[in-house]
Amino acid sequence: MVDDGALRLVTKVARLYHTHGLRQTEIASRLGISQSRVSRLLQQAEESGIVRTVVAVPLNVHAQLEESLEQRFGLTEVHVVEATGDEEAEVLRDISVAAASILGELSLEASTVGWTSWSRTLRTMVNALMPMHLGTRSVIEMVGDLGPPALQHEAARATQQLAALLGGEPVFLRTPGVVPTAEVAKALLGQDGYARHALNMLDDLDLTLLSISSIEPSEPLEPGRNFFTSKQLKEVRSAGAVGEICMRYIDADGAPVDSSLDELTIGVTLDQLTKARRRWAVVGGVRKVPALRAALTGGWVDVLVTDLETARHLAEESGKGRVSR
Repeated sequence: MVDDGALRLVTKVARLYHTHGLRQTEIASRLGISQSRVSRLLQQAEESGIVRTVVAVPLNVHAQLEESLEQRFGLTEVHVVEATGDEEAEVLRDISVAAASILGELSLEASTVGWTSWSRTLRTMVNALMPMHLGTRSVIEMVGDLGPPALQHEAARATQQLAALLGGEPVFLRTPGVVPTAEVAKALLGQDGYARHALNMLDDLDLTLLSISSIEPSEPLEPGRNFFTSKQLKEVRSAGAVGEICMRYIDADGAPVDSSLDELTIGVTLDQLTKARRRWAVVGGVRKVPALRAALTGGWVDVLVTDLETARHLAEESGKGRVSR
């Protein structure tokens, strides 16, 4: 039987080779091992079933840490992934590919799937996902358009791709995700029956793929450019916000922050997320720890896929457990 340390090394080598496209000589140099050992580890990865079409995530490699987070936050499942690098882009890529593998092995029914199409992590997951049979009828965008036109186009393509993989129909939310005034939001929805239909469908979600982030947006989102302004973000932070779930701001306890920004956002509400039967979050990186911890404390997540460093930070933090929703 392979011990946990050897299993982690086999998985890391497999990811570097199959997911990141490194040559065996590059892997050997990066990890400080011989090329012949890299070759043997890749063969072991195939023989053990770790390498199939995508790199499978070994279960229970960090079982104690996963169970600790499950118990503390009342989560159904936690999957901790050991990233192959320290850069945020590498971490997000690794947890995204791992989430695709985990989701692909599940046996569940999800007629309606809501997801955050502008999330880079979730779009990367979709690129690694294989066709699945969840009984899905609809894949619904949970937030309107954000950021530059190129991102909006990429988000729409990803929605279509996810719907095709799940065998359902894409339901697009082709309105701005952030508008300047509540009156503009009302006017847009008043004349767009497709958008109203999409928003109404969010009342009955079987599975949600959530975005959770810090207050400051990640690239390519920029304050004031199809997004909230720096002044608005400063105000919501002053009101106690530490992060956001699908563009809805929460405080350190995971409670909704009373803010005028809610009226300027066209997308899923926290009340709608509360009704969802399953809530998945694929979140990594130390920068997002305060927001992720708040979301877990507030009971907004059922299943978490994250990286090892982030999981350790969550485990080390003292504070309250999960609030039931």
